[in-house]
Amino acid sequence: MGHSHHSKNKKALKLSFMLIASYMIVEAVGGLLTNSLALLSDAGHMLSDAGAVGLSFLALKFGEKKATLSKTFGYRRFEILAAFINGLTLIIISLYIFWEAYRRILAPPDVISSGMLIIAFIGLVVNIVAAYLLMRGDKDENLNVRSAFLHVLGDLLGSVGAIVAALLILFFGWNLADPIASVFVALLITIAGFRVIKDAVHILMEGAPPQIDVAEVKESLLELNGVHHVHDLHVWSITSDFPALSCHLVMKPAFSQQQLLAEAKKKLLDFHIHHTTIQIETDKCQEDACN
Repeated sequence: MGHSHHSKNKKALKLSFMLIASYMIVEAVGGLLTNSLALLSDAGHMLSDAGAVGLSFLALKFGEKKATLSKTFGYRRFEILAAFINGLTLIIISLYIFWEAYRRILAPPDVISSGMLIIAFIGLVVNIVAAYLLMRGDKDENLNVRSAFLHVLGDLLGSVGAIVAALLILFFGWNLADPIASVFVALLITIAGFRVIKDAVHILMEGAPPQIDVAEVKESLLELNGVHHVHDLHVWSITSDFPALSCHLVMKPAFSQQQLLAEAKKKLLDFHIHHTTIQIETDKCQEDACN
């Protein structure tokens, strides 16, 4: 993983964090003043956003800490833990919004729609800028940058919902539009939360990285000249952009171990797996004894 990627990601995350966190406060205050749940829930979404982006930034900083003898991979896993906590927070926030919306649907309060419209519109612009910043980081590679990006995208939709609700209240005096828009935001938050939790749990359970086809990896190792068979093959992620692999290769007699090892490593680079542990066994013992 290149250092340039890293600093680029860090810069994107830092800027969007400052942007989102400062606007979140504006939106929360605006939500209270205009009495709009849609704005408040969008601010709640922005809080989780700021949390996501802030955690991602911390995770990248933490991840730079060197490995120690007790934490042999350094703190790379911290970001997955961060993503997991973040996913849980999202779900708690959305439950609160559902509850509040339910109360408001029973008795829709008055909402100052002109103020709501202005705040929601600025919120939309802020989110577009943040999304653009994160797109320039590499969101394809890093789970954290990706989850931050998804958050901001959800936020953007939340602002659109609040704008539509404000217009409906402004022109038709339809106060129900406010809690309905907030339910829409809460659904977005729930989906985002579950998605992040699912990805994080997959990595914490040492699942194979989604972009790597383990069967294909095994096939390509078996194709190597001199390999009899492959067993104890494990592919997992230390963190979202750091796949690791370990396996035993059973070698036919009369081949060079060093050469085979070099070829296997080279082959695995095609799958972008740089961190490998390969044990080579000779084919003297038959299957039964080796397993």
